[in-house]
Amino acid sequence: MRVIETAVAEMPTQVLAVAAAEVVAPHTLHIAFTTGEQRTVDFGPFLRRATHPSIQAYLEKEKFCQFAIVNGNVNWNDYDLIFPLAALHDGAIY
Repeated sequence: MRVIETAVAEMPTQVLAVAAAEVVAPHTLHIAFTTGEQRTVDFGPFLRRATHPSIQAYLEKEKFCQFAIVNGNVNWNDYDLIFPLAALHDGAIY
């Protein structure tokens, strides 16, 4: 048996994560990612369609504004409300 090694140039890997976020309108965040990309994400339609009271509670401005960046994602109230990074990156919350 013969083993053949092929040299592969190492490419820097950039991990997708949320670097920063700020409220820019009711239920809307402007999100900056570690890749340098930015998205403005409107959570309003999702929150208004929600039927569960714990999700509807985030329609209140004060509660919506109380988020933190935790482990590279936008997190409300210790994982009470969180979204997949891919959805935030796509800018579409369903």
